[in-house]
Amino acid sequence: MTTFPVNPPLSDEIRAKMKLLPVKPDPVTLEGRFVILKPMDLARDLEPLYAVSNGQPAQLGERKIDAYDAEMLIWRYLFGGPFDNIDAFSAYLQAQINAANGLPMTVFEVATGTQIGVINYLSNFPEHLKVELGSIWYSPLAQRTKANTEATYLMLKHAFELGYRRLEWKCDSLNERSRRAALRMGFTFEGIQEYHFIIKGRNRDTAWFRILDKEWPDVKSRLEGLLYG
Repeated sequence: MTTFPVNPPLSDEIRAKMKLLPVKPDPVTLEGRFVILKPMDLARDLEPLYAVSNGQPAQLGERKIDAYDAEMLIWRYLFGGPFDNIDAFSAYLQAQINAANGLPMTVFEVATGTQIGVINYLSNFPEHLKVELGSIWYSPLAQRTKANTEATYLMLKHAFELGYRRLEWKCDSLNERSRRAALRMGFTFEGIQEYHFIIKGRNRDTAWFRILDKEWPDVKSRLEGLLYG
């Protein structure tokens, strides 16, 4: 007789978390040694974020950058940008704030107290205890610092402490910088989903990465070593 295997039922504790976690993640402030993450507030964040992402000369502390190609350094693989004016940029960020199953976080650099980028909880599915980190970008002045690693660490730590079982990271398969970052921070590559989106009139194949709750203790130690070791 042919048998068809089935996984055992989940524990009562896991099933309770599926019902308690909200579809729109609750706002929270996450503090690290190098960055602080705060729920996005356009009255506070719009102009500073635009100033460090629109290709104009900028300065953070003693770091300076001349005019740069914002499309290439920030926006090439994202759903929006670059933005010709602050109103278009505001609309892009407001849509993230309004997302029914997401929460955009503004990343502040501790050393300067300045907004340097954005990271989001996206595609939140508490009924499956999974959520994505995405729409991540940083000013060129903050790239290749510990900002992205610590921001990711803080977001992962918070989500797993809430009871999520799966954290996802997706990017354009051509985005080698994002793919290297995911692997460096302990995500596992799961494959390429071809023809996943059409973005800015171009095909996007998407690279999928994930961390599971059972993997988190080892990943947590890895990230803490990269940041504070």
